[in-house]
Amino acid sequence: MSLDYGAKKAEINELPRIGDRVTFVYIEHAKINRQDSAITVKDIRGVVKIPAAMIGVILLGPGTEITHRAMELIGDTGTSVVWVGERGVRQYAHGRSLSHSSKFLERQANLVTNTRTRLAVAKKMYAMRFPNEDVSHCTMQQLRGREGARVRNVYRKYAKEYGVTWSGREYDIEDFSSGSVVNQALSSANVALYGLVYSVVVALGVSAGLGFVHTGHDLSFIYDIADLYKSDLTIPIAFEVASEHTKEDDIGAITRLRVRDKFVDGKIIKSIVNDIEYLFGFKDEEIQTDVEILKLWDDKEELVKHGLNYSERDDIECR
Repeated sequence: MSLDYGAKKAEINELPRIGDRVTFVYIEHAKINRQDSAITVKDIRGVVKIPAAMIGVILLGPGTEITHRAMELIGDTGTSVVWVGERGVRQYAHGRSLSHSSKFLERQANLVTNTRTRLAVAKKMYAMRFPNEDVSHCTMQQLRGREGARVRNVYRKYAKEYGVTWSGREYDIEDFSSGSVVNQALSSANVALYGLVYSVVVALGVSAGLGFVHTGHDLSFIYDIADLYKSDLTIPIAFEVASEHTKEDDIGAITRLRVRDKFVDGKIIKSIVNDIEYLFGFKDEEIQTDVEILKLWDDKEELVKHGLNYSERDDIECR
């Protein structure tokens, strides 16, 4: 005779929508188990119960242990699990997505494999950065140039606001410490943002590698989405950190904590979900969710290097 303990498995239509869920939970140096319909997190401070169905993504950091029964509950409720580095800013592996449907992935694949629709989505991404302008007639080259000018102005704005010396975006991926304080902070902040975007993307069942602006990298779509938020999120944080600290401080750790603090209210997660739905052209009735050389794709079927500013002009016009 078999006995079933705890709460019964939830039906798919009983599960919360992604956008309704609590922001992702980061756990480190703790043991995770199950009690009824909640997971329990035990560390040196005690035990905390968290309703599994209310969690969108669990980020498992260093020093975590998780039981089979806990994973069984997490799987039943559709919660996504991502194994990450310290403070959740590096991604090592992930479980299944929150989405029980492949419609996000199918829509993404259909859009990215057609030159016309891929260009349309790429233009949508750029249009979100120029909300009061018509960019429909711009080529990808013109859009990259205008974006370069916009980002330069953002850097200048925050450099002036925080009194930080700014000589341009310079960094050595092989030697993090060689960069200026503000460049170290920018790199660390962006990596933290990539980690969050990745968590949301895999939770939706979207492919991280099928990008529209970026291409040729297994994280191309992550960079596409992250670029939508840098000007309002990571850039001001980086300049703030640079104004308060020197190279003698642990700029990477300080910056990652600042960025993580910005994630706490979950607003950025909801924005990412909503923006992906918008970019993919889903209508409200179609969806059930609320919430290495890297290159840039070119509509002229060319590959261009990522990380470069494609124009020194600030007055590019689209004709």
